[in-house]
Amino acid sequence: MKIVYMGTPDFSVGALEALIKAGHEVTAVVTQPDKAKGRSGQVQCSPVKECAVRHGIPVLQPFRIKTPEAVEELKRYEADVYVVAAFGQILSKQILEMPKFGCINIHASLLPKYRGAAPINQCIIDGEKETGVTIMQMDAGVDTGDILTQKKVIIEDKETAETLFGKLAQAGAELIVETLPLIENGGITPVKQDENLASHVKMMDKSMGKIDWTQDAACIERLVRGLNPWPSAYTFYQGKSVKIWSSDVVKDAENAVQPGTIVAVAKDFFDVACGKGILRIYELQLEGKKRMDTKSFLLGNQWKAGMLLG
Repeated sequence: MKIVYMGTPDFSVGALEALIKAGHEVTAVVTQPDKAKGRSGQVQCSPVKECAVRHGIPVLQPFRIKTPEAVEELKRYEADVYVVAAFGQILSKQILEMPKFGCINIHASLLPKYRGAAPINQCIIDGEKETGVTIMQMDAGVDTGDILTQKKVIIEDKETAETLFGKLAQAGAELIVETLPLIENGGITPVKQDENLASHVKMMDKSMGKIDWTQDAACIERLVRGLNPWPSAYTFYQGKSVKIWSSDVVKDAENAVQPGTIVAVAKDFFDVACGKGILRIYELQLEGKKRMDTKSFLLGNQWKAGMLLG
């Protein structure tokens, strides 16, 4: 099939590579404009643009895909279908109807659950045991279109957003290659989403990572994994932020002290009292310092039982 591919972050690269490898003709790639990043302000292009350039595919980078100028440019590239994966802009009704088979989206959840911008993070934070990817026929809503195909992915006990991101990107790449021939041959019966089962997640921001020590230890442990590597879970000590990168729940542990209090310090971990239970910290990062395991951290920081975080 002739495809115009729309995507921006790392998550979108695997599917683009898979489509090229499967023999589809990607006539153009649409991605977000280059942006200045980091303290240096160096302009960087998206991972999808880098992939397209490597393969010699024309790249479009409109600030707003809905403008008449952007739509006219898009029309220059033949396509049977537009494939969208974390592009980052909303498509107009006009664009949705342009290709023969419309626009299909690779979404990183088992729709209708976890519509929105951060399904990978949220399913870990919520303690889900499985998630997956959905190939969806796009409509004017946000992740509301008919379901074409789905593939489940198990969430492991210590899964982080980073590791799950990679698994779902791979599953999405495999599923889109399997799905396109079915679309072309009329071998799929679209299934409408059940609105009664729908949920929506907001875009992640740094404020979501602030740890509330009055919560259960299990909830905080999931937050740590769900926000790893970004925006990360964090607390404070003496006015400085402390990112928590790896932790575990101390089973059957109870406490009778103020939540956020360090209740025990060992050679390679320390324990923090929560609203219910105790959280054991294995890896952290003090503001302005590098990320390190707790054993290394304690060699240079004299943290003791009784200290209060947050």
